[in-house]
Amino acid sequence: MSGGMKNSKQALATPTEAILESISDGVFTVDMDWRITSFNRAAEEITGVSRQEAIQRRCSDVFRSSMCGTGCALQQTLKTGKPIIGKSGYIITSDGNRIPISVSTAVLKDAGGKLVGGAETFRDLSEVEALRRELDSRFRVGDLVSRSPLMQRVFEVLPAIAASPSTVLILGETGTGKELMAHTIHDLSPRRQGPFIAVNCGALPDTLLESELFGYKAGAFTGAAKDKPGRFDLARGGTIFLDEIGDVSPALQVRLLRVLQERTYEPLGATRSETTDARVIVATNRDLAEQTRSGAFREDLYYRVNVVRVQLPPLRRRKEDIPLLVDYFIERFNRLQRKAIQGIAAEALSLLMAHHWPGNVRELANAIERSFIMCSEGLISIGHLPEELTAHGLSASMGANVRSAHDLLDAQSIRTALERNNYNRLAAAHELGIHKTTLFRRIKKLGISLPEQDGRSGKARAQ
Repeated sequence: MSGGMKNSKQALATPTEAILESISDGVFTVDMDWRITSFNRAAEEITGVSRQEAIQRRCSDVFRSSMCGTGCALQQTLKTGKPIIGKSGYIITSDGNRIPISVSTAVLKDAGGKLVGGAETFRDLSEVEALRRELDSRFRVGDLVSRSPLMQRVFEVLPAIAASPSTVLILGETGTGKELMAHTIHDLSPRRQGPFIAVNCGALPDTLLESELFGYKAGAFTGAAKDKPGRFDLARGGTIFLDEIGDVSPALQVRLLRVLQERTYEPLGATRSETTDARVIVATNRDLAEQTRSGAFREDLYYRVNVVRVQLPPLRRRKEDIPLLVDYFIERFNRLQRKAIQGIAAEALSLLMAHHWPGNVRELANAIERSFIMCSEGLISIGHLPEELTAHGLSASMGANVRSAHDLLDAQSIRTALERNNYNRLAAAHELGIHKTTLFRRIKKLGISLPEQDGRSGKARAQ
């Protein structure tokens, strides 16, 4: 009997209702009191809420979305009368899962043109997000992201470096991410369950740095009322990271040399030595080899810290990473600030690509964070970027840099299309909306390397 009733209802459904029931996008409508008046099959499947449960409930009670409240797309549409297409956000399903969605909205009017409510369609982006994460994983190690050949070579050896107990020397300009690299090595290592202790050797005078590193015993000096463990003691079973080791004085270098050679040290005021098993990672933005030649850095200590060396390139030498890093920072600040910024406008990204970035990745992260203050939703535009980036960013003198930035963006788009199509150039050209000869010409102009295997047949490509 129930089956007969169901068939009867289906027979009475209008063509519009039948279409809404057949599509994969969730669709619902609300009246002017924000109560749900219709809820299609896909909406049930995506949210886990049945139609009977949803009808006549306020939409915010059903969806628990990141856009409910001030960021509500449907509220904005009802206020302005203008539709919104493809706004990103997420909902919490009935079983507590967080589902990424893309939302589009429109107003509902009756036959007389009177506003009676609104309609919203939403698309489950879970599979798209999963695919994006899978693609990103090829360019991500821990919190490090890069598609630059310079950084990819570093990524390739990171697992072996992490597995080794040897001391690591990380070289790079200020802001290139030396501490992040050290943290990543620790997280990939067998010591990942142990502590990661970071010390900035350039931030403290010698006397304070010595007590910080090695600790002290009660009575070692005025005010030392009780024993204090040093960082080497706190790092037992884990990793100690000594940043800016090039700033350490020659006197303290002698004590560090003993720790690295013998794994022993003496806290201030102690009468016997203590041991440490901490793995040591050091970093500097100075040229340690030159400091060694000039006598500012001990040669024997240099050889002790320079067992395994990791060189981090400045951002100006890996500008193809800027779009990837921007996406990473937008995702990060969206999470931290509970916003839903969709991305960055092409003209703003071109401006970032043309900048020299003397502060490297740290400066880029700072620029995106400051842009979040000015941008409340949608895309980050040129007007949202820090003033020091935009003041001279559009001058004629930067024309060559902007063209270079466009070339890098073009190369990235082509590489992504080729990778997604298994290096089938014809399929990649089709995806990019250009003729295959145009694609071949751009590949040659931009110096993009291709694998020996052809994506169509698996055979070696013609030379």
